[in-house]
Amino acid sequence: MLETPDGRYIVVHGRLWRRHRPDLEPVRRDRLIRELMDARRAVRAAKRSGEAEALRSARDAVDAAKHGLGERGPVWWTDGTPDLNRRMIANTPYAEWYAGLPEAAKADPDRRKSSG
Repeated sequence: MLETPDGRYIVVHGRLWRRHRPDLEPVRRDRLIRELMDARRAVRAAKRSGEAEALRSARDAVDAAKHGLGERGPVWWTDGTPDLNRRMIANTPYAEWYAGLPEAAKADPDRRKSSG
C-alpha cells in the first residue's frame, strides 16, 4: 500500500483515498474495520438477493463504519488542508512527489503478486 508522505491518503491506481484516523484506539479501529467488512459482505449479499431495503441498510452500515474510521465525513487533520479524497493524484499537491517515485513503488500490489 502506497501512502502519502503526510499519512493522510493511500494511492490506488493513481487516485487518493483518505486513510483512517491515526489517533483511533487500536481496539476501536479493529472493531470498526470488522464492522466495515461485515457491511461490505452484506452489500454483496443484498445485491445478489435483489432486496432493495437490505442493500440500503448494508450501504448505510458501510457509510457509518467509514465515518467512524475517519475515511468519510469531516477530515481528521487540523491544519486546514482541504480534503482531496478520490482525486487523481496528478491533479493534487502530491503530483510532484508521486511523479518522483520509482515505477515499482506505484505498481498495484495485486498486480505485483500475480506477476511473480
